[in-house]
Amino acid sequence: MKRIGLLGGSFNPAHSGHRNLSRYALEALQLDEVWWLVSPGNPLKGRHGMARLEARFAGAVELARRLPVRVTVIERQLGTVYTVDTVRALQRRMAGHRFIWLMGADNLVQFDRWRDWRTIARLVPIAVMQRPGYDAQAHTARAMGWLRRFVRPAGQARQWTKWRLPALVLLKMPPDPTSATALRADQPHWHKTSHKEFYHNGLRDRVTRRLLA
Repeated sequence: MKRIGLLGGSFNPAHSGHRNLSRYALEALQLDEVWWLVSPGNPLKGRHGMARLEARFAGAVELARRLPVRVTVIERQLGTVYTVDTVRALQRRMAGHRFIWLMGADNLVQFDRWRDWRTIARLVPIAVMQRPGYDAQAHTARAMGWLRRFVRPAGQARQWTKWRLPALVLLKMPPDPTSATALRADQPHWHKTSHKEFYHNGLRDRVTRRLLA
């Protein structure tokens, strides 16, 4: 049985915040791996400014080097758009693994906007990492009104596979203010000028081993 953290997102582009969150989660939750689920399309975000899936995947693979992180577009292969459906599908297909959902505090702020968010919490434990500028909002978020009763002590984080669901743990990691929005503003053509070596060698999904392009 592998203990796997799931980090979903657009990765538009992938950045040090994703890497540092994953590195911290690997230790704090005693994970074997973290899977970066590069979304074909985020229902809460428009398509304007969204780089091609292949470019976002390639950038994530490059950033994840030398970490036990697998970058995947498995949602495209599963045909899922919403997290609740992705989690269900992964649990059915990979019953030998145990999954925990990873998110930054900024996502907890809007978690009540996710489809069937209470069902997500009943399917899989959730670990929330602090993020500069969002922690106060996260504690008063609408979703926390329901989730607060299910918060587990951070000192018990490594025991997450034994928790009765729903279960949420709030983890304090060294702050990383990096923002994908700021990176796109500073380098609007990042997806056109980098990661070329991956295109020449072929893009292969790190979980399913299928070629993207």
